[in-house]
Amino acid sequence: MKETTSRTRRTAFGLALALALAGQSHGIQGQASEGVVDIPYTKYVLDNGLRLIVHEDRKAPIVAVNVWYHVGGGNERPGRKQFAHLFEHLMFQGSEHFDDEYFKPFDRVGATGMNGTTSGDRTNYFQVVPTTALDMALWMESDRMGHMKAAVTQAKLDEQRGVVQNEIRQYLNQPYGKAELAILENTYPDGHPYSYPGAGMLADLNAASLEDVHEWFDAWYGAANAVVVVAGDVEAEDVKARVEKYFAHIPSGPPLVRPAVTIARRAEPTRIVLQDRVPQGRVYKVWNVATVEDESVDYLSLASDVLSVGKSSRFYRRLVYDDQIATDVSASVRAGQLGSEFVVSVTAQPGQALDQVEAVLAEELQAFLDSGPTEVELARAQASRRANFIRGVERIGGFGGKSDVLAASEVYRDSPDGHRRQQENLRTATVADVHGAAVEWLGEGVLTVEVRPYDTYTTTASTSDRSSGPPEVTEFPQAAFPARETMELDNGLRIILARRDHVPVVDLTLLLDAGYASDQFALPGTARMAMGMLDEGTTSRSAIEISEALESLGATLGAGSDLDMSSVSMSALVENLDASLDLFADVILNPSFPEAEFDRQKQQQLAGIAREKVEPVPMAQRVLPRILYGEGHAYSNPLTGSGTEQSMSELSLGSLRDFHDTWFKPNNATLIVVGDITMDDLAPAIDARFSAWQAGELPAKNLTEVEPQPETVVYLIDRPDSEQSIIFAGHVVPPKGDPENLRIEALNDIFGGFHLNTRLNLNLREDKHWSYGAWAVLPDAAGQRPYYAVAPVQTDRTAESMAEIDKELRGIRTGGDRPPTEEEMARVRDQMTLTLPGRWETNGAVMSSIVEMTRFNLPDNYWDTYADEIRAIDVADVSTQATRVLRPDNLVWIVVGDRVRIEHEVRALGLGDMRFLDADGNAVEGQSVAGNPGAL
Repeated sequence: MKETTSRTRRTAFGLALALALAGQSHGIQGQASEGVVDIPYTKYVLDNGLRLIVHEDRKAPIVAVNVWYHVGGGNERPGRKQFAHLFEHLMFQGSEHFDDEYFKPFDRVGATGMNGTTSGDRTNYFQVVPTTALDMALWMESDRMGHMKAAVTQAKLDEQRGVVQNEIRQYLNQPYGKAELAILENTYPDGHPYSYPGAGMLADLNAASLEDVHEWFDAWYGAANAVVVVAGDVEAEDVKARVEKYFAHIPSGPPLVRPAVTIARRAEPTRIVLQDRVPQGRVYKVWNVATVEDESVDYLSLASDVLSVGKSSRFYRRLVYDDQIATDVSASVRAGQLGSEFVVSVTAQPGQALDQVEAVLAEELQAFLDSGPTEVELARAQASRRANFIRGVERIGGFGGKSDVLAASEVYRDSPDGHRRQQENLRTATVADVHGAAVEWLGEGVLTVEVRPYDTYTTTASTSDRSSGPPEVTEFPQAAFPARETMELDNGLRIILARRDHVPVVDLTLLLDAGYASDQFALPGTARMAMGMLDEGTTSRSAIEISEALESLGATLGAGSDLDMSSVSMSALVENLDASLDLFADVILNPSFPEAEFDRQKQQQLAGIAREKVEPVPMAQRVLPRILYGEGHAYSNPLTGSGTEQSMSELSLGSLRDFHDTWFKPNNATLIVVGDITMDDLAPAIDARFSAWQAGELPAKNLTEVEPQPETVVYLIDRPDSEQSIIFAGHVVPPKGDPENLRIEALNDIFGGFHLNTRLNLNLREDKHWSYGAWAVLPDAAGQRPYYAVAPVQTDRTAESMAEIDKELRGIRTGGDRPPTEEEMARVRDQMTLTLPGRWETNGAVMSSIVEMTRFNLPDNYWDTYADEIRAIDVADVSTQATRVLRPDNLVWIVVGDRVRIEHEVRALGLGDMRFLDADGNAVEGQSVAGNPGAL
């Protein structure tokens, strides 16, 4: 059934619903609406009430499958909070006809972006697969929708209960986690669907039973309460037939009683003051506002942008730039169907009194309530919102991708094109609209949280034979890496272009061989500070003018560093490319490093270092490099790149200018461009702006190979009252350019890479339930790389977790009790190759792969031959690398946790000599610190 106008669309939907009630399926064809970004779709309603939305996108041989159930935390009963979240986890633990880990068939076909999430209103499950795997994905989703209950056992419930509880602990263990908990407890009154018991969530999870699981499934996971979105390289009628095959037999579910919409407007202000182990004070302001469907929420979103997004925003400019009493500020709308929250957060400068921060914040808010935004401010916010939406819907999957937008529109706004109404609200909003919404909602009843540093459906017979399991996927689309063109300016600036014309956007990255490693020739933290200062002003533009220009152009600009490289990146709309390139070149060639901005940024970086020294993972990342590499090595500084408090105190403007003069040379740079432009148009545009850039000599970084640690040492950093211990276990491994690198990566993907089914994660999360997740980090680097396992674990299992990590390291080596298996190797081959067809869906993904080739001088055909190289790796290859690179007898262990509770058990393991460090890596209690020559 085709729709042509908005009026017809509403009538057609009513007629379609009547047809569904009469036992017929139907289709609705989405149409464009002038002035907004369109996502064409076809909608069907099956006889059992299941809603199917199909979007055709032919740019890559992949398809996104996104399933939304209209149930979330707002549907939980008292005493069972976090149950929707727990049930989401259980949905990945097997179904009646596939009683195994849900991700396994998807790993075999190279699925990407696979996850599930829960909010107050919905639970969703999503993945992107090759088009040839669509039947498998639909079979799997339908089997857990229609046949999941019988597969849930008490053991599975207990396992996932532990995983979710550790996820909550991990969240609360972060700085300011207590503040978010306080907001959760106090935003809504008792009895409201969104009210939460705070820390009582853990007790609620303990009370959850198998009977609760069955009741939840029967009540909320029926077909009539679900939306299935299929987006990608498909044809709508074909998808409809497939979905009917797999889903039509599933019961619709019972009639549902939903909570009434109750916007809990607060009449009186409430203040909560709490202490936390954080280096900076922070204040939150929360107002309860209208529901997601109310246009005032869209207007409030624009207000939040005017107030806090970009350096020219009201709050940011006043608090961070002018008065310099805060290091960051944010404002946003957390939208929900039963009410939303407008949340402002300001982090004070270290030592800054929060009452002064609050006073300035109140002054700026009152000025906004008095007069609203200016026309220019509103236009900038609207341009940024539109540009961000366009960039999001370049993808078919993921948050903000087209399948996500269509599903959200259907669930929240009762139509797949509901996003167009939201876009129209944002596009046509006036100053009066935004001002009026702010006056209406941002007045009385604010919640303030201060964080102070602590010193009738039918079913049809099933036509799917489920006895043999999900459909086998035997064919896979071939990956094709985009063609590139190259040229070089007379001054040595190399240009690489990958033309892609599916969206009117051009992305640029100027890549420089510098990075944190260049701090070898300067004070630690110089590279990070210098790159962070690039957009703080040029010889002709101030930081505010740069920010305003970017917003007006709908462009984004970023600069930063990693271990080996520094980069400046821009994303520009084609229609504004010339002006955007002018700005890009100005920032690269003419930074002014203004003193006022330098002082502000310096304080921010110092504040960042203070935060790193209380956050568990950064605490270890700051200490590890000097132990591994020793003094004088280019990689010996903190992995965060922030430097030290001493180096930042000594840093001067001259240090930044020296960095720019030393490393910003065309013969040290490559400009990579991906997007809707030809080389004929690009080359003269770049030449006009960069041909006068002068080449020059460059220093050579010290990447000398270091010897392994002579023996294993355990370093303990005390973090009193820590809810978890963070365990690092590491050593150096060969560089990215090593001839055996792909085999080393395959080994890591078996042992501890960022996958759910690695040995490390299966052990500590799935088997023991001691951690929300454990992994091993294998960063790319030009020199020897730091390789380290990371495991956040509950405090009372610290020593036992270390023993398990040691066991896994020894077991996978030649002669160990668990050498790599062919099953594991087959999984890794699939993970590394079958994801390729959808890997380069976006400009950003193509950019990342070209950057990787450029950084490590990989051959031009690297990605063309990548799959064949991976398929040639066998178990013997991986076993050889396990014995070559894994050194369990030469490990550096770093444990960040409560010394009083863990020291005795860790020492009793006998893994190695135990040393004690402070957050700067200095020995305490007279302990010396072993490591490479010149180490801490």
